[in-house]
Amino acid sequence: MARYFDVHPANPQHRSLSQVVEILNDRGVIAYPTDSAFALGCTMGHKEGLERIRRIRGLGEKHQFTLVCSEFAQLGEYVQMDNDVFRAIKAVTPGPYTFILKATRETPRAMLMPKKRTVGVRVPDHVTALALLDELGSPMVSSSLILPGEDDPLIDGWTVKEELDHQVDAVLDSGDCGLGPTTVIDFSEGDVEILRRGAGDTAPFE
Repeated sequence: MARYFDVHPANPQHRSLSQVVEILNDRGVIAYPTDSAFALGCTMGHKEGLERIRRIRGLGEKHQFTLVCSEFAQLGEYVQMDNDVFRAIKAVTPGPYTFILKATRETPRAMLMPKKRTVGVRVPDHVTALALLDELGSPMVSSSLILPGEDDPLIDGWTVKEELDHQVDAVLDSGDCGLGPTTVIDFSEGDVEILRRGAGDTAPFE
C-alpha cells in the first residue's frame, strides 16, 4: 500500500518531505501535486521507475518524460538553449509549462526521446513540489498523472491514493494542486511548436 503524506500547502512539513525523499532514493515511485494537477515521479537514472510509470499510464516506449527542476538555473545543465529560447522560457518560469529541447550529455539516456534525443523540462510554480525538489537536491523524472483511457489528470490526493494504492509507493498531498495539464512547447527543431494547450498561456509563443 502507498504511504499517504498530507502536508500544509504554504509550509509543508520537513519531516514528511524527508520521508518522501527517502522513498524516492530507495527506488520508489511517488505521486505528488504540482501547479498542473498531480504527477508521477522517480529519481533520475531509475530505469525501473520509468517502466513503472509507463505501466501505470499505459504509455509506449516513445513517451517524452520530463525533468522537473527546482529553479530555472538548473535547466541549462540538461538541455540546450540559444539566447532567444533562454529568454522565452525564463519569462514564463516557474509556471505550468513543459518545454521540449535537445538534451545535453548530463541527461540520463533512458529518458530521452529515441533518435531525436530530446527531453522535457519544467519548473513548477507550486510550494510543495518545489520544497520536495529542494529536499531531494536534484531534478526528478516526472509524467502527468493521466490514467489510461482518461483525458484529464488526477487532481485529488485521496482519489490518487485509492486509484494507485498498490502501484505507487507514496502519495504526497497538500490539497492545492492545479486543475489541468501543463502547456507543452517544443523548441527542439528550432521553430516554436505548441504540442499541447494546457494551464499555461500560449500567447507568448504565438
